[in-house]
Amino acid sequence: MKFMKYVLVATVILFVSAPALMAADKEPVVIGLQGPITGAWAYEGQMAKQSCEIAADLINKKGGILGGRKVVIKVEDDAGEPKTGALAAQKLVGQKDVVASVSTYGSSVCEPASNIYEKFKKVNIGYGVTAVRLTERDFKYFFRTCGRDDSQGKFFADAVPAKFKAKRIAIMHDNTAFGKGLAEDTKKALDAMVKAKKVEIVYFDAITPGEKDYKVSLTNMRESKPDVWYYTGYYAEAALLVTQARDIGVTCPFVGGNAAINDEFVKIAGIKVAKGCYMTNEPLPGDLPYKEAKEFLAAYKAKYGEIPSSPWPIYAADAVNIIAYSVDKTKSMDSDKLAAYLRDKVNGVPGITGPIGFTAQGDREGVPFYLYVVDDAGKIVISK
Repeated sequence: MKFMKYVLVATVILFVSAPALMAADKEPVVIGLQGPITGAWAYEGQMAKQSCEIAADLINKKGGILGGRKVVIKVEDDAGEPKTGALAAQKLVGQKDVVASVSTYGSSVCEPASNIYEKFKKVNIGYGVTAVRLTERDFKYFFRTCGRDDSQGKFFADAVPAKFKAKRIAIMHDNTAFGKGLAEDTKKALDAMVKAKKVEIVYFDAITPGEKDYKVSLTNMRESKPDVWYYTGYYAEAALLVTQARDIGVTCPFVGGNAAINDEFVKIAGIKVAKGCYMTNEPLPGDLPYKEAKEFLAAYKAKYGEIPSSPWPIYAADAVNIIAYSVDKTKSMDSDKLAAYLRDKVNGVPGITGPIGFTAQGDREGVPFYLYVVDDAGKIVISK
């Protein structure tokens, strides 16, 4: 009897341990992440890294993909620079175990990187790249989980002049692929209103990112007497611009594009300056109603103490999810099969940011926009 007892115990231990041993023996499925882990946009890059790792953790806790294989994230830093972006892409396509990549934050960085992925036939999904032209190149392997600048420009035209009863509009950009593209798409969206003499674009010009003093540009804008001011560049410059604008007497409402305001913007500008600043944006993480969002945000907060303060890290996480989903459904890591599946078969797949589907060009379908405002406590909330 004692012998039989030991045999039973040993059998139970073997039975419990066998799946773990089998899973450990299987090679992981490696997904690349290219993003600004260092540099001027490191705040966004770090959140993207954390978000992709949380997405992979959640997949793995549910049993992984392809019958128990774990998803692993391999990170390459592009420092938010176009040249480094191409190098980061080169490193990822050179690693045979990387099935596809999440790439990247910043349209000007994504453009040369996506050229590399296309050349080497690797699926790459941008998560914070909204320039329209990125999907006008007839690329086979490029997709994005975020929206496009022309949709945001139309939202501005539909919502902002009416919100502020504004007739005189100033538009300022930073000459980057994203910033200039959004400015031009907004100008185009306002064209019918301009022709109908409902509004007038009284200022349209660029600043140089990375500088410390923008008072010459801001003075020129102030003299145009705008009713509202739209800045379509990134958050570091946006914080300086608003601070210096208020110092020289620019009092009209400030509206940033979807890269202009996050918690770092509030930190740099200070609550006194930041409060009352507006932003056109895709839904922020805390405003996502989906069960996948609630699960993801709970896991993120449990590990990092707070949730991401911008949408881009969440779009990066959804890029991980849809790559893993496609690999699992196709039972393949072949780039041609994955690209065809993403384009033709992915339609309404549940995601953190809502149902995921792609157009024939590789654009995300159905991305909404909201008008946000920084409240008196420095929190970014939907404008009522």
